[in-house]
Amino acid sequence: MKEEIEKLLAEVADLKCKTRKEVEEARVRFLGKKGEITKLFDDFRAMDKESKKTFGRVLNELKNAAMNKIEELKDTVADDTVSDGPKADLSMPGDPFELGSRHPVSIVRQEIVDIFRKFGYDVAEGPEIEDDYHVFEALNFPQNHPARDMQDTFFISAGHPNPLLLRTHTSSVQVRAMETMKLPIRVICPGRVFRNEAISARAHCIFHQVEGLYIDEGVTFADLKQAILLFAREMFGPETEIRMRPSYFPFTEPSAEVDVSCNICHGKGCNICKGTGWLEILGCGMVDPNVLEASGIDSKKYTGFAFGMGLERIAMLKWRVNDLRHYFENDMRFLKEFNTAVEV
Repeated sequence: MKEEIEKLLAEVADLKCKTRKEVEEARVRFLGKKGEITKLFDDFRAMDKESKKTFGRVLNELKNAAMNKIEELKDTVADDTVSDGPKADLSMPGDPFELGSRHPVSIVRQEIVDIFRKFGYDVAEGPEIEDDYHVFEALNFPQNHPARDMQDTFFISAGHPNPLLLRTHTSSVQVRAMETMKLPIRVICPGRVFRNEAISARAHCIFHQVEGLYIDEGVTFADLKQAILLFAREMFGPETEIRMRPSYFPFTEPSAEVDVSCNICHGKGCNICKGTGWLEILGCGMVDPNVLEASGIDSKKYTGFAFGMGLERIAMLKWRVNDLRHYFENDMRFLKEFNTAVEV
């Protein structure tokens, strides 16, 4: 062992390295877990007491000499991690990164808002957490009216005379507009709504609506039909036709469902329109006199119409999306399909 120690001491003294990599290799060779000095210490542990007295001090001297030499070389050798190649030009533009785009529902919402703004409509918004009066009572839904069963509601404070709830439609914004705005009123009300429904490809507990309201003297059903026809042609193309089917809503009388001619098969029939040539897009009607009176508007002097549509439904027709759940899953593969749908 004495000869081995003297040999390693000489090697450590003559050790020369040019790069940090070589220094690290030397450290591992001498002091690593399987290094030469480490092996000597393993042999030292098996010696008798007298031999340990002889070799203990010189072994520690060897280890300290190796550690000091390694530290000395680290301070003197070149840093091989620094490239000798061309340096970065900090005046150059940064690396490009991918821009996002608006959500397809947001794109459709903005298109609808822009169309009705051209017709002179203002945009009105209201709270998503509403009271029972503005969501139901003021819209001709009495407490025990069977029409309340049409909408499964998320109540926040059930049992209160005027409980809080997550609004089931943006018609509550129309009520607030009638209560606060000066006549004539011409507004559209976009927003998110909530209903306690099972989630499927055709239904969701969260969705978005745009509702419209126009109140003035002498407003007729013919005005309503013309407004919807103009909207449909702006949204789906100048060749679009509409048809109106009688329906029922508590807050309008008379009421109608509106279909547009299928812009995919152009009325010939396809799997999107189920062979009928028509696609349902919205509900509408003349504002019920009771609704006008509840908001302090003289129903004998003023009349008006209202309409409402689901944004996800319009987006499904526009881009042929076959599953509502895609809009809420944040799947980047789906959302990236709309990167070119609008300028960002």
